Amino acid sequence: MSSYKLQLNFCHPKYWLTWLGILLLFLSSFLPYGHLLAIGKFLGQITARMAKSRYKIAYRNIELCFPNLSPSEITTKVQTNFENTGIAILEIGMAWFWPSWRVRGLLKVSGLEHIEQARMHNQPIIFLGAHFLPLEMTGRATGLQLPSAAVYRKHRNPVLDSWFYWGRMRENKAMLDRSDFKAMLRTLKGGTPLWYAPDHDYGRHKSSVFAPFFTVQNTNTISGTSTLARLSKGCVIPAFLKRLPGLQGYELVFYPKIENFPSKDLVADAQKTNQQIENMILECDEQYMWVHRRFKTRPEGEDSFY
Repeated sequence: MSSYKLQLNFCHPKYWLTWLGILLLFLSSFLPYGHLLAIGKFLGQITARMAKSRYKIAYRNIELCFPNLSPSEITTKVQTNFENTGIAILEIGMAWFWPSWRVRGLLKVSGLEHIEQARMHNQPIIFLGAHFLPLEMTGRATGLQLPSAAVYRKHRNPVLDSWFYWGRMRENKAMLDRSDFKAMLRTLKGGTPLWYAPDHDYGRHKSSVFAPFFTVQNTNTISGTSTLARLSKGCVIPAFLKRLPGLQGYELVFYPKIENFPSKDLVADAQKTNQQIENMILECDEQYMWVHRRFKTRPEGEDSFY
């Protein structure tokens, strides 16, 4: 588990740009929500022109997942996705620095009954998440409803890592390294819900299997959701935060728990979690993190998609 600790070496000149970025996020958080959306959209448009490699990855991912789209339709989706990415950058400042009352003022919640049902049966709760662009706001919103723990990947920049930890802990109980499986189990067995996102490709290893995701039949998928549910005797409730149109704010959505899960078949379980994430994406595909190389790990003998 990481911790938030300011260190003397954080003052080193190599981190000055990082501190400048944090200061700008802090100052931007005072702006009205509508201004933040407009600035973020503009920032995303600039990023789309500069980050050519990421643009190509997003284009390829959408092309693979939605093969019926024309090139012009894919281009439109990619451009919209980058605009949402720009907004997500400013949402980091919102998630870190907004008071709780301001987050609540823009938050709608649906599906809380599914959490209550699990708690009535004293079941540990695993929130099946995914890497949507309002990721930082997801932590604040989820914690306001039910303080939880979350699995994350440590940032290479120690200054940013400390700030991400602090920001994500504002409403929650713990941040657990994605490799610390024992801590995840202890957390669940101790009664704290756990947010877990198995939708990134971290390469070939013992906890990954190949399962369908949209039209890509062999997608490297983390099987940890199934293993956590089996060992903790918990239930898996899909959950995600989506940004609503205009100035409406956000909706935190909890789906019904995944039935007949886990099974003895890791591939079948991975297919179920992938299908649930597909359902989330189809609600707001422009807000999914398409710039990640989701299909970089291929079965032996298959050519790279990128």
